[in-house]
Amino acid sequence: MQLRDIAWAGLVRRKGRFGFMLAALVLGVGTVVALISLSRAMQEEVGDELDRFGANIVITPRSRALDLAYGGVAVAGLTVDSHELRTEDAARVRTIHHRRNISAVAPKLIGTVAVEGRELLLVGVDFRQERGIKSWWQVEGGLARAADEAMLGAEAARLLGKRPGETVTIGSRSLQVAGVVSATGGLEDQAVMADLRLVQEALGRPGAVSLIEVSALCRGCPIEDIVTQIAGVLPHARVAPIRQAVAARERAVEQFTRFAYAVSGIVLLVGALVVLTTMMGAVAERTREIGVLRALGFRQRQVARVLVMESAAVTLAGGALGWALGIAVARYAGPAFVQLSSPLAVDLRLAPLAIGLAVLVGFAGTVYPALRAARLDPAESLRHL
Repeated sequence: MQLRDIAWAGLVRRKGRFGFMLAALVLGVGTVVALISLSRAMQEEVGDELDRFGANIVITPRSRALDLAYGGVAVAGLTVDSHELRTEDAARVRTIHHRRNISAVAPKLIGTVAVEGRELLLVGVDFRQERGIKSWWQVEGGLARAADEAMLGAEAARLLGKRPGETVTIGSRSLQVAGVVSATGGLEDQAVMADLRLVQEALGRPGAVSLIEVSALCRGCPIEDIVTQIAGVLPHARVAPIRQAVAARERAVEQFTRFAYAVSGIVLLVGALVVLTTMMGAVAERTREIGVLRALGFRQRQVARVLVMESAAVTLAGGALGWALGIAVARYAGPAFVQLSSPLAVDLRLAPLAIGLAVLVGFAGTVYPALRAARLDPAESLRHL
């Protein structure tokens, strides 16, 4: 009779005890897999939200404001040492080391202009880049694509009485309204948006830019390093990251992830204790059997190997079933608790981790019982016959 046959016979005879051990491992590993899956899904969703948010870096001209007295008159907020951004500065942003993390660079020139008898904001944009920055816009009509097209904010469209397909006159130029942006609560609502070069000509500021919005792919991107590198190539500008839109959710995800790993550690510890208790009970029940094996010439390591093989069979099954249970819980019940916007994908990469954790827990709980069984005195064990 081989050792695996003895191990299998032991499992069959003690189905209840090893079934309890299997259930504990399935619940423990399933809990770990579910928590890790949910935390990863939340991290990915936060990254998607950051990407959808659009611009997360804003570049503005650097200047200083001084409060001083001149001729006995107090002058507050006097701007000195002011620098101007230029169109070519937008191209320089794409020369940084982390340029592959940058998805869009959108320069803007902002001014006021009389549009059909009304004083409105005029915003010059690069529409091709603007589409990457403002992917969350809801537009009636469509996005402008040509230099002779314009877009209106919701309030500007109301004041001018314009709809998509009509024309709007800026200076001596007539532009077709490609689309109207739904109310955002921001600067766009009162603005007429047109091609950057056309606005530079209309405002008499050729090549000038008021600010540059940069969208960096933020799922794991080194946003602080990107800001530092942009500041290095544009020393005359102020570069600031803006992540307030999802910063609170990002912190919540980090806290949940730490909580998940802490709970996982506790669950695995409890699982190891369950395995230890189960295997110690199995050794106590099998004192006579171990004595017979030792009397038949089985060595200590062979006796220990029988227990290890029994534990390994249960832990392997527990790891596989625990992975399946954890994925099922995370996929079907998790979104109700963490409010995921999309269904959780099945992560096959967690299967080896689940099985490995189960084996590790089983090994930790089996070492001492196996050594104790191997060291039983055969003569003392045979007294129980």
